[in-house]
Amino acid sequence: MVSPARHVKPGHVVTYPNREKRSSRVARVAVALILVLSALLLLAETIGGWSKLAGLVPVNFVWCLAYLVMAYYVLRWVKGLLPIAAGLGALMLAFAVIAETAAAGVSWGDRNTPGYAPAHALFGGVGLSPGTMSALTIAIAITQALLIAVCIPALRQGWSIEYERPAAVVPGT
Repeated sequence: MVSPARHVKPGHVVTYPNREKRSSRVARVAVALILVLSALLLLAETIGGWSKLAGLVPVNFVWCLAYLVMAYYVLRWVKGLLPIAAGLGALMLAFAVIAETAAAGVSWGDRNTPGYAPAHALFGGVGLSPGTMSALTIAIAITQALLIAVCIPALRQGWSIEYERPAAVVPGT
């Protein structure tokens, strides 16, 4: 896709040779899928543990929206979002590790003991069990590590390298 402000010589087309490589196409789809999966896991944890997130609900919704928007643009070959996705992934990985290891106090696994009230879901009723919330937190940590591991090599693939070349003459035109 050529920017409307770009001036291409008449009879020439812009090509992106690195976008045609299989590794680039796989990396692009992998980053987008991991971003969508991360958003879904965050959304599940947010809705299922609504009453226990201590004011982080708006942040989680914004984070999910950011991941979904980034996935959309990564599928459109926007390379500039890869470092942002890796940075947000590293931050969320840190949050998930802190939440799961009880570095900040009580982990989801600790909430199985008597004396802790159950989590309530977004739409009322009992939310997800502490064991399920713990499993979701571990899954979020794993997806964030995968996101970082896929974004870094994708940055080196040169998705934005472009060349102007003469347009191919199609026989019969």
